[in-house]
Amino acid sequence: MDSDSVRLDRWLWAARFFKTRAIASAAIAGGKVQVNGTRAKAAKQLRVGAELRIRVGPYEWLVTVRALTERRGSAKDAQLLYDEAPDGRAARERLAEAHKLAPTPTYQGKGRPTKKDRRKLELL
Repeated sequence: MDSDSVRLDRWLWAARFFKTRAIASAAIAGGKVQVNGTRAKAAKQLRVGAELRIRVGPYEWLVTVRALTERRGSAKDAQLLYDEAPDGRAARERLAEAHKLAPTPTYQGKGRPTKKDRRKLELL
């Protein structure tokens, strides 16, 4: 294997965008990760300088790969693997602030909510 490239799913896991490689692979297969503006597969060989668009839940990360590794380290080490675009960070922080200010959904039915009702509340 080339030391100047690493699998996309392994890098996303090492950079702590996803908790497991399986979750990273599922996100890639679901189209939530783009490399240089195009959809990629989990086995895509990632190189330094590649631009990634990563959707994790409602948040979107715009990052440029700065370093490669196959090992998962601390969160501080993971932040050294990429540079985040300032406009992407600002948009993500605005969305986080909007989520913080949004009212929490309340149950409007009678009595305690059922399991089905709780699931509907979690989706909101």
